[in-house]
Amino acid sequence: MSGRFTPRRTTAAPATHAGSTPGRTRSWTPPAPVDLGLILTPLRRGPGDPTFRNTPDGAFWRASRTPAGPGTIRMAAGVGGDVSAEAWGPGAEWLLDGLPTLLGAGDDPDAFVPRHRIVAVTRHRRPGLRLTRTGLVLESLIPSVLEQKVTADEAYRAWRLLVGRFGTPAPGPTPRMSVMPDPRGWALIPSWEWHRAGVDDKRAATILRAVRVARRMEEAAAMEPGPAMARLELIPGIGPWTSAETVQRSNGAPDAVTVGDLHLPGIVGHALVGDRDADDAAMLELLAPYAGQRHRAARLILLSGRIPARRVPQMPRTDIGRL
Repeated sequence: MSGRFTPRRTTAAPATHAGSTPGRTRSWTPPAPVDLGLILTPLRRGPGDPTFRNTPDGAFWRASRTPAGPGTIRMAAGVGGDVSAEAWGPGAEWLLDGLPTLLGAGDDPDAFVPRHRIVAVTRHRRPGLRLTRTGLVLESLIPSVLEQKVTADEAYRAWRLLVGRFGTPAPGPTPRMSVMPDPRGWALIPSWEWHRAGVDDKRAATILRAVRVARRMEEAAAMEPGPAMARLELIPGIGPWTSAETVQRSNGAPDAVTVGDLHLPGIVGHALVGDRDADDAAMLELLAPYAGQRHRAARLILLSGRIPARRVPQMPRTDIGRL
């Protein structure tokens, strides 16, 4: 999947938002329809994520710390299927150059062969699904570490508070958006601020170990998913769950199925064979026919909506900030 990409602009384009500083623009015509919401939503860490916005006009905004510096990109789908983008900041060109890859140009959905009716039906109903590839590791690794062993709400709150307090304002006309801290910024966060955000010492220490070798972590984005996961797992505190959640986003890995998740095995088991008590081993056996595409299969199962009704209390919240 490649599509048509407009020639690179090196000068600022007219501003598309009243009162905003002009950004650089680019457009991309994908060879098949793409659904920006389905593609980009996995990058959003909760409804208050300061690095991600979905505005009422249907546009999607991302604020990232790129190799060229902070940048913000706004993406919107046109009537004819074209995707238009505008970007601001030192990282604008980097973000615009990566637009097709971010929206799944390197993904090959035709390599996927459904083996279950529910998967086939969901795929038919979601033709615009592509697997994103951001090319950035830390921006997916750090929130994935924050999500270890806590509720989603707790992890989203921690990400929101830490990025909002220690990040930098996103370039461009982006009120209330922030770019996450650089590695040094993460390393300088005081211990009491981690606690105030509800992050225990173990998760904070894992993040600090990762940012100390940030360059080596970011190199994993250019590696094959297996070696990339292995490199991330060299950091104490990063296991298969965290590495899979990261490379799914940074590397667009179609086979990086998440193991060690509290809910996913039961969801897959319930959807495919009616077994809501499935464990990781059972899930991997059920997904074996999708070898090479197991993450895509799991994603389609989640999108099917066939989720077992909750029958146990949610994981209790732990307010570290009060300790």
